[in-house]
Amino acid sequence: TIDRALDAAQIVRTHVMRPTWHFVAASDVHWMLDLTADRVQQKLAYAFRFYELDSATRVRATRAIERAVGGGAHLTRNELGADLARSGIAVAGVRLALITIHAEVERVLCSGCQRDGQSTYALLAARAPKAKRLPRDEALAELVRRYFGSHGPATIRDFVWWSGLTAADAKRGLEMTRAKPASIDGHTYWACDAPRAAGAAGPAVSLLPRFDEYLVAYRDLDAVPRARAALGETVVAGGQVAGTWSASARGGDTVVDVRPLRRFTERERGALAAAAARYARFLERRVEVRVASRAASARR
Repeated sequence: TIDRALDAAQIVRTHVMRPTWHFVAASDVHWMLDLTADRVQQKLAYAFRFYELDSATRVRATRAIERAVGGGAHLTRNELGADLARSGIAVAGVRLALITIHAEVERVLCSGCQRDGQSTYALLAARAPKAKRLPRDEALAELVRRYFGSHGPATIRDFVWWSGLTAADAKRGLEMTRAKPASIDGHTYWACDAPRAAGAAGPAVSLLPRFDEYLVAYRDLDAVPRARAALGETVVAGGQVAGTWSASARGGDTVVDVRPLRRFTERERGALAAAAARYARFLERRVEVRVASRAASARR
């Protein structure tokens, strides 16, 4: 599970690419931060000014954090906040979040082990001591290759949105990877060849969570029906958005309400039941699926 991988430091949670949390393979975290940290800092510049977190304060706070998690300590956000307050650094409101983000981007802090169901922070150097470093061009080419190999065909705008890097970076990376362009409806899309495991197509129907990478990794969602709603819990059938879904508790069971955007085939209904069964195994409880009529979906 993700929790076990986090505890074992196989993956770490940090702010990379955009000012939002990402789960990253520990072996990749340093070269990815080397590539994207400056852009994340630029996007946070206004917030730092607004909350009066100047460079000197951020440096002082990061040093205090480094001392606090030194020696293998894993601290919750509240514990970090208390330690910073004892050092004379104000942490009220959003300031603590911005301070910890800055420490992550500065390669000092990352996720630690779960403790009593709570997330903790730990020293990045201790959690990812063998993470590789890459020259900038090599790192850029690797990120471009991974994105367009797993998300292509995609546009340069999509990559810029997903990575937080510039259009010039995207073009440079595409040149180095020799990605293949294609013109579709007047737009240029790019793709990189990527190895695919046997059976990689997966199930015919998937119940995707809110803000899943399948959709949120693209800037242009014009081709997605009701794109705003599709960024919620999404039903994907045959590789296309086919509806939305939500879950609610009923006694000891969970009810999954599906709102289709079109009529499901019999095969898709069977695959939807299989997807619900996987969800039930994850929740370790019974799941009932209710599929609304298309008319009910349209009224929503």
